[in-house]
Amino acid sequence: MGNKHFIILLVVAGSVARFPAKTMAQTFVHPGIDQTSQDLAYMRKKVLAGDQPWKASFDRLKAAADTDFIVKVHTHVLRGPYGRPNIGGDDLSRSANMAYNYALVWYVTRDKTYADKAIAILNAWSPALWDLDYNDAKLLAAWTGHLLCNAAEILRYTGAGWQQKDIAAFSQMLMTVYYPLMRPYFPQANGNWDGAIIHSLIAIAIFTDSRALFNNAIDHFKHAPVNGSIFKYIYPNGQCQESPRDQGHVQLGIGEFAGAAQAAYTQGTDLFSIADNRIALGFEYTARFLLGDTPYCYCNISERVKVLRDDYEYVYRHYSAKGLNLPYTRRAADSVRPRASRSVLTAVRTPAGGPVSKASTLKFSGISYIAGAGAMPAPRPEVPADALWVAPGQSIQRALDSAATTHSKWIVVKAGLHIFPAPLKLPSGVTLMGEGAGTVLTLDTASGGREAMINADPDMHDVTLRDLVIEAGNRTIPGYDPNSSRSIKGGYNRGGILFRSDGERRMERINLIDLTVRNATYSGVSISGAANVNVDHCDLSENGASVPPGPKLNHNLLLAHCDHIQIRGSRLVTSPFGSGVSLDQCSDVSVANCEIARNGYYGILLAECKHVSVTGNLVEANDRSGIMAECLFNGNAYLVVSGNRIQYNNGYGVESYAAANSTVKNNMYEGNGNEPGQEKISADKRLLMDK
Repeated sequence: MGNKHFIILLVVAGSVARFPAKTMAQTFVHPGIDQTSQDLAYMRKKVLAGDQPWKASFDRLKAAADTDFIVKVHTHVLRGPYGRPNIGGDDLSRSANMAYNYALVWYVTRDKTYADKAIAILNAWSPALWDLDYNDAKLLAAWTGHLLCNAAEILRYTGAGWQQKDIAAFSQMLMTVYYPLMRPYFPQANGNWDGAIIHSLIAIAIFTDSRALFNNAIDHFKHAPVNGSIFKYIYPNGQCQESPRDQGHVQLGIGEFAGAAQAAYTQGTDLFSIADNRIALGFEYTARFLLGDTPYCYCNISERVKVLRDDYEYVYRHYSAKGLNLPYTRRAADSVRPRASRSVLTAVRTPAGGPVSKASTLKFSGISYIAGAGAMPAPRPEVPADALWVAPGQSIQRALDSAATTHSKWIVVKAGLHIFPAPLKLPSGVTLMGEGAGTVLTLDTASGGREAMINADPDMHDVTLRDLVIEAGNRTIPGYDPNSSRSIKGGYNRGGILFRSDGERRMERINLIDLTVRNATYSGVSISGAANVNVDHCDLSENGASVPPGPKLNHNLLLAHCDHIQIRGSRLVTSPFGSGVSLDQCSDVSVANCEIARNGYYGILLAECKHVSVTGNLVEANDRSGIMAECLFNGNAYLVVSGNRIQYNNGYGVESYAAANSTVKNNMYEGNGNEPGQEKISADKRLLMDK
């Protein structure tokens, strides 16, 4: 990933009133992780004045600091999954927490006893700790690193008496133990891991005055692959990557990303406001669920661990100061505050001064929300009286064969799980309709087949699929951990829908409406040789892994040699190795009002296409450019890319080569990887050499 200085500098330039001039020169403010010296002084003033809730929070903090604590250090700290084994892990965690507690009590009271206790913890671990090992080593380092650095930052810059040789020893431990362990990040894990790693690497960067490390962590926050960035963790509607897992891990994840943003904000880099206040969206969505409401989730949102964590105070305070109303986050913070201590104190910022911003309401993206079998459009089509109804356990293929030879052309698949022994072969003229997200169709894993559905004849026509789920994964009940259920980890070769003809326009009038296709290692939907293809409010996710013919060749939606295509209001997301939409030698195409996000390749990939309109889409957090128009021989022609929101993709916003008679205009760009222009439009017939 390249450096993304442009947006960072824009944000800093907009923050001159809050941050001192030396920030502009790329030096760091000290102390400057959770709070600046001005913030700490204002917090101390509030406590000493007896103002609430700060005085009560400090009293609870001091009570914890006044308990007996014995430092137990280890040379090798071992922590396995869920704390098994755990040799030194709890001791390191307790030490990190107590060091920060002592440092804060020292700062408020100026009682050097507390400073000495904090210094003793840091000085004990610095020469002793050699490494962390086992499954959760990175996570433990990430949980403790920013706590230790916050304590050290306060002690170093407030006259606590910490000697320079000991500061050097602590710095050496950070850079020889913590940094090497965390610097590769770990986006393959659930996203709370990288949220915590980013948090601690930013803290280490500030303490050690490493601008390169700081920029690298900020870049990872915005552009990391798999589950590693804020956009891979919090979706445009506020749902989180771990929402189907449990709410404890979700709160850990959003809390760590917010903690990283807090440290960055101290240094003049605003990660809170990006992409419509994405962090706020995640907090509001999660708090809303924990407080008894149920927002829509593209999954089964987990009821596990529905207990409010102490992660809300700073987020509530930050956005309130910006004039943003977060009612659920406020209620969560209010609920936790009577038992909280450090979080209330470290949420204090010096008032900015000037007029208070007019209160505004948080808005999430409504593009393609809600799409797929859960959309339940109103009104749904009227089912003919002679429709064939198929209950779980009955044969869908028998109903399809019957429809091909009788007057009735409608098959309604009732809610429930339908497992079929061979790929369903669709004849012409049929409508296959489910009862929404509760109708789940899946190919028997013992079948030896690949796709769930194929065309019965090469000239298939007038087919509609709607209001059902095609589950291409090798299990229909997701596991406890959504990351372990991903198609890239399943070890299976299965596809969703494959309609293939042997000539141009041999197939006609194919309609996919309110359809969900998920977890295929091959393409979710692949159609070749068709005219008049309509993909309307579908949800295609997690399709396209690294199986033959190989990565970057399987996608969520792959259309080849097709014309007169409408793709609208659909969600085309999270292909592990492919694109959201791949169009190969297609013509007369409209892609409109879709969410095309978090895909491992491009958002939209166009190759040798003509007369393509891409308008009104959210194209976000794809691992290459948001939209790529590549040249294989002649290139694309007559493309219109207009009115899209294209943000935080890791390549350009729009990248195009030899696209004749084409227009790219009026797109909203933010934070795409190759800046400052965020688009690359070239007349050259450049052949991309992929790696």
